[in-house]
Amino acid sequence: KKYLFYSRVVLPCSVEEYQVGQLFSVADVSKNETGGGEGIQVVKNEPYEKDEEKGQYTHKIYHLKSKVPGFVSALAPEGSLVFHEKAWNAYPYCKTSEYSFFIKIETWHKPDLGTQENVHKLDNATWEKVVVVPIDIADRSQVSDGDYKPDADPAKFKSVKTGRGPLGPTWKKELVNSTDCPRMCAYKLVTVKFKWWGLQSKVENFIHDQEKRIFNNFHRQLFCWIDKWVQLNMDDIRRMEAETQKELDEKGQITWVNAGESKRMDPCVPFHQRSLFHCVRFQWFSHLVGSAAGS
Repeated sequence: KKYLFYSRVVLPCSVEEYQVGQLFSVADVSKNETGGGEGIQVVKNEPYEKDEEKGQYTHKIYHLKSKVPGFVSALAPEGSLVFHEKAWNAYPYCKTSEYSFFIKIETWHKPDLGTQENVHKLDNATWEKVVVVPIDIADRSQVSDGDYKPDADPAKFKSVKTGRGPLGPTWKKELVNSTDCPRMCAYKLVTVKFKWWGLQSKVENFIHDQEKRIFNNFHRQLFCWIDKWVQLNMDDIRRMEAETQKELDEKGQITWVNAGESKRMDPCVPFHQRSLFHCVRFQWFSHLVGSAAGS
């Protein structure tokens, strides 16, 4: 069985601006959210080229046995708490897959307002089964009280450097008629397969809720940080990534394992080559398994 859902995240920025903003936000979030990461194994990190697509390929393994409740570890089949993540970063197209249970996230970044249907070109039978999950970064009702941050609320934020915001209830309609504000949409297709008998529906529902939560919260923050990154270029981002990597290395927050050799923050895995949500993925897996099994 395969479960699919589809999100459109519209933002008042260009596709080119978004690439910088995404990298900035991932690096910044990593400072605050990364931790307890021993057991992340980097198997491959290399350029790839397929047909006319070029980018960076990474394969990581997450070992979760020490990160889940003891009863889950005891009941889980041997090897079932080992998760494989494979990512292909060829911006503006990105794909991340998790195996063993299987999650695949495919993203197209397009310069429109989310008006395209079936951007990923699924066959008709598959597309009819896709659950469309609406995301509006300015809609307070889509954010839980626990996640809400007043300084990351697009409905209240106004950019000093760009004049963009605050985003009112009709901001998308207003953007249609605006000639001086760029627009883009991240089209995200999430495919889920889960094989643990008795937990399938619980895990699928949990993933549905958590992926929407991650997509929404991340992009709300990204927009409200626009004054921090909108004037940066890729050289600035690379310097920031290096500084963040050094800072985390000094804190000793992550142990990377690459080709069997343990290292602190292996320099062969710069921030821009990690999948978008890699900075929180390890904790997300642990929470997912523990919550689903305990519910």
